[in-house]
Amino acid sequence: MAASKKKALCVGINQFKNFPSAALQGCVNDANEMSALLQKLLGFKKSDITVLTDAQATKAAIISSLKAMVDGAKAGKYTYLIFSLSSHGTQVPDLSGDEPDRADEAFCPYDLAQSGNQWDKNHIILDDELRDLFIQLPENVLLEVYLDTCHSGTGLKAIDMLLDRTPRYLPPPSLKAFLEVDSRRSRGLRHGLLEKGMVHNILWAACRADQTSADANIAGGWHGAFTYYFCKQMYACKNALSRADLLVKIRADLKKGKYNQIPQLECEATKRQLKPG
Repeated sequence: MAASKKKALCVGINQFKNFPSAALQGCVNDANEMSALLQKLLGFKKSDITVLTDAQATKAAIISSLKAMVDGAKAGKYTYLIFSLSSHGTQVPDLSGDEPDRADEAFCPYDLAQSGNQWDKNHIILDDELRDLFIQLPENVLLEVYLDTCHSGTGLKAIDMLLDRTPRYLPPPSLKAFLEVDSRRSRGLRHGLLEKGMVHNILWAACRADQTSADANIAGGWHGAFTYYFCKQMYACKNALSRADLLVKIRADLKKGKYNQIPQLECEATKRQLKPG
């Protein structure tokens, strides 16, 4: 039997080692549900998928797994990569220094930590770090990223704070850090993850840059609202819909459920008209 040319990393983090009060409830379910969907609908074998949840999902473990995927793709082992992440998002001042009026998007691993007034760069994942990895991929490799997280608190509304919903956003760790990014414009994940030379990659984001993503109690269990409706529609159509048509249905489900978030799909126009996989 020929070796699989597919590889996936599914990450879900409900618990945060140094911030127990920031716990979420649906992220581990998201990771397991994405892993199951890849096996049932997209031709992945269990051995093709790494699932990291809670204490397994440190920054070092996530980056190491992604680096191994990228290195495998560069060596010709893989032609289709998937990375799904369900966790809190946050913001940091632009650390590259090229856009001092901007705020960079960041992702919270299990070992999220604070250093001084800011997040500790050794324990937070910056969008720039992911870009630096993903930009190495050969053009014949398709990367599909699913981010069920959010990176701005500006979209918070009363409905986001209902007892059956929690926003997947952590503000910066101090008042000083908050004020540093409060006046800056968010670059948005498209800028951070889909730079020039990365047009062959696909990014699904659970909400717009100025919105929050819900960690929600749906149908008797906790899930990311985006991940739940993505999986629901994929199973309903048996992966027969294009990404563009799938996005329309997911947005309609979220609107019907009174969620404020509007999922985004960033990719080439031709890939929008193809189904995932």
